[in-house]
Amino acid sequence: MSNNKDFIRIELPISPAAAKALRAGDRLLLSGELYTARDAAHKRMYEQLLSGGALPVELTGESIFYVGPCFAADGRPTGAGPTTSYRMDAYAPTLYDCGVRATIGKGDRSPAVYDAIKRNGALYLCAIGGAGALYAKAITSVSVAAYDDLGTEAVRRLTVKDMPVIVGIDSSGNSIFGG
Repeated sequence: MSNNKDFIRIELPISPAAAKALRAGDRLLLSGELYTARDAAHKRMYEQLLSGGALPVELTGESIFYVGPCFAADGRPTGAGPTTSYRMDAYAPTLYDCGVRATIGKGDRSPAVYDAIKRNGALYLCAIGGAGALYAKAITSVSVAAYDDLGTEAVRRLTVKDMPVIVGIDSSGNSIFGG
């Protein structure tokens, strides 16, 4: 973790110590690897866990970006705007309890997600809605990690460099949402 004027540079995966040190409102630049997952992937992972199955990827300590990236014909990402996080709130507490360190999306979260964040010393990071082209420029590589049949909603492994986000909910449950 290092400071660069207005932003704190964070290497992914986020360490437990870094997660604990961050505060709601901190502006971050993320670099490293993270996963993508949206509604369909969350539902499938949740159902696998409920039926006693294993997750298709190891999520302990990982970050999940709620996004379905768009690609040009050559495979280059052209859009990667965040999805409304509240849509994942039925599944997010279970994934935080499985070791997810941070989720990235837009909008406030439910009380159950706040509780899961505090219980697990995790984070919720906010990305800027409508800035998909900006986020696509931060992606340096992408590969399908699971559920290829879900198309754009497949779980993907992204490598990002200097992806800008804001700590929306910190590990103590403090938030930028004022609720």
